[in-house]
Amino acid sequence: MSSVLLSVLLCLVSAVAYASAAIVQERVAATTPGGPCGPLRRPGWWGAVALTGLGAGLHVVALAYGPLSLVQPLGALTIVFALPMAAVAARRPVGAAGWRGALLATAGLAGLLTLTGPPHAETLDAAQRPALAAVALAGAAVLALGAHWARRAVVRGVALAAAAGAAFGMASVFTKAAAQDWTSHETDFPAFTVLITAVLAATGMLLSQASYRGAGLAAPLATVTTVNPVVAAAVGTAVLGETFRYGVTGGLLAALAGTVATAGVITLSRLTPAGPDRGHPGPAADGTATIPGARRGLTHAGAKPE
Repeated sequence: MSSVLLSVLLCLVSAVAYASAAIVQERVAATTPGGPCGPLRRPGWWGAVALTGLGAGLHVVALAYGPLSLVQPLGALTIVFALPMAAVAARRPVGAAGWRGALLATAGLAGLLTLTGPPHAETLDAAQRPALAAVALAGAAVLALGAHWARRAVVRGVALAAAAGAAFGMASVFTKAAAQDWTSHETDFPAFTVLITAVLAATGMLLSQASYRGAGLAAPLATVTTVNPVVAAAVGTAVLGETFRYGVTGGLLAALAGTVATAGVITLSRLTPAGPDRGHPGPAADGTATIPGARRGLTHAGAKPE
């Protein structure tokens, strides 16, 4: 088996693990009463944590066998796998609007990541790391506070998912910095970098869990899947000197890809989970997780329920 084929297989299994974790998180959020700490008492939530760790580990191994330009776009398959898997689990079909939004988000993200240039050997300066960590946590806090004031559950979920994606993206940046520190042997054990990576990853996990509460699966998952690498790419471009391929043309194509991904997220955010009170998060009427795009589970904004 060639190294590229092995990398592709690892990416596929990683995407399935991430998708499974998202489905479990959404179901736990839909059926767990209480505050944001309620899911932590559910074994299923810890199972989602284990699945996320498995997906992350497989993704790292895939990067060791395949090129970044191939591995990173394949990570966008998470949202494509998650929708049919969730539909099978809840015995509800995925509607046309759900598929359209998911495919737009995936295509835009894949295009954006494909256009990202090769990584540089440059790493974060020690003086930059506290400032970047503070900005990342402050940005996540602002988005979380904005979500608190959102009236629609889906809008609240998208805002929380954006905060989670930003936290995960910055965690990836610090993970790369820690790995470079460790392999270069130029510094001692990067304790601060490892600590802030753990804080950002835990913050992203908790925010992503909260984003599914009352918002369904597709819109929060598409938002996390899009914001995560976009934030990492933005830091790479602004701080590490990374660029897009093909110069100005590549930059324009990247802007177009970002627009397509945004359109997909907006399409998914217009899908409203059904329930006795759409303005407040909570489980579906039958106690199961709602699946965005489901024929019986939600309506499109401005459309009548079927």
